[in-house]
Amino acid sequence: MGRLIRQIEFIAECDKLKEIFRQTINTQSRRAENDAEHSWHLCLCVIVLAEHANARDLDVLRVLKMLIVHDLVEIDAGDTFAYDTAAMAGQHDREVIAAERIFGLLPPDQARDFRALWDEFEAKETAEAKFATACDRFQPMLLNCRTQGAAWKSHGVTHDRVVARNHHIADGSAELWRYAETMLREMVEAGQLAAAPKI
Repeated sequence: MGRLIRQIEFIAECDKLKEIFRQTINTQSRRAENDAEHSWHLCLCVIVLAEHANARDLDVLRVLKMLIVHDLVEIDAGDTFAYDTAAMAGQHDREVIAAERIFGLLPPDQARDFRALWDEFEAKETAEAKFATACDRFQPMLLNCRTQGAAWKSHGVTHDRVVARNHHIADGSAELWRYAETMLREMVEAGQLAAAPKI
């Protein structure tokens, strides 16, 4: 029973992900999206959009596993807004500590497997990690565009900053990045995303 107890404790702990709120807002209620909703939506993106990955032999199940576990560290570390440069500075260190504790709740073999998935996602070197990252960057952009740039406006985020943060989408899916560039250009034209400031 010891193994089962550890697994159930981990599952119960992960319920806390539903209470971690992001800056991105949902398209209908306009309330903040929580991390569990974000993770579910990312997995849906992978299932629907996998055919657009750069890699033809993508291990979709591995991508899904990565995206299910990658934000669990935010239970301890909190969500760091992608455009908050000061908060981003210590983000990785906070998340490493969180990964040790949260994945450490599992039996050792599963703890190693989950940590390996998290490390792979963070490294962004494999085809699976690149596509997982592409979806992780694309999903909030899509919600921002479908809410007239509400989160970007509230934080004064400009087009150049969105491009700098998200151009890595192309590493996982060139086609998805082309779509994103069009989406962003339309946002600027509609006055819903501020253009880069003139120097």
